[in-house]
Amino acid sequence: MRQVVLVAGAVFRESVRDRVPYSMVLFAVVLMAASFLISQLTAGQDLKIIKDLGLAALSIFGMLIAVFLGIGLVSKEVERKSIFGLLAKPITRAQLVIGKYAGLVATLVINLAVMTAAFYAVLAFMNYSAPESVRAGWAAPALDPRLLVAVVLIVAEVAVVTAIALFFSTFSSPLLSAVLTLGLWVAGHFNADLRNFGEVVDSPVIAAVARGLYYVLPNLAPFDVKAEVVHGLPVAMRHVALTLLYAAVYSALLLTASVAIFRRRDFK
Repeated sequence: MRQVVLVAGAVFRESVRDRVPYSMVLFAVVLMAASFLISQLTAGQDLKIIKDLGLAALSIFGMLIAVFLGIGLVSKEVERKSIFGLLAKPITRAQLVIGKYAGLVATLVINLAVMTAAFYAVLAFMNYSAPESVRAGWAAPALDPRLLVAVVLIVAEVAVVTAIALFFSTFSSPLLSAVLTLGLWVAGHFNADLRNFGEVVDSPVIAAVARGLYYVLPNLAPFDVKAEVVHGLPVAMRHVALTLLYAAVYSALLLTASVAIFRRRDFK
């Protein structure tokens, strides 16, 4: 456990020194602030626009940070030949992989926390500047606590994307890892359609393949509850709990596969 914490700390410090998270966080914060100005052009829908753009920025930029940092967690060590120094230390390959994953997830949580604070700052200003008559017409309060439910699920989705990026990083190049990870992220949001694919095709073989892909590919659609919280609709805690459980199980399976692949790699 101590070795995992040490590796995670090293990854966290290296990620903090990296310019990629800072630039993306800054861009996301600017986008959230700009959403306030954009919302002024749409009468009556300003709060919904701010919430929608803010949550979208959290999701997209969190995913991009996970991809562009996750694809280099292992492959970068191999390319720089620093993997030999790491493996020479009293640390197993499993501890190395798990530590790198934990360090990057910690980095992402910090970055998303900063973006969430900026998001709520924009909402607080909106709530303070709006007259009482306008606030009475909002479907949900500006500082609606249910927004945090969407943020928590975004963090869980980003953790799954990080596990996917790390998995590909153990056996492929950074470019291919990025393409595959982004492809699975896109496919994951449409994965639910594969369940009913057999109803629109006549071939049982294709239907069986589609159903198999449904269970293998990540199902990221349940993580997206932005529409519900923006319009003030309730999000069932059972849905949140099951989605978080799915994220934990899927990430654990990917980490297990990553460790198995990394153990079999020969770096000579």
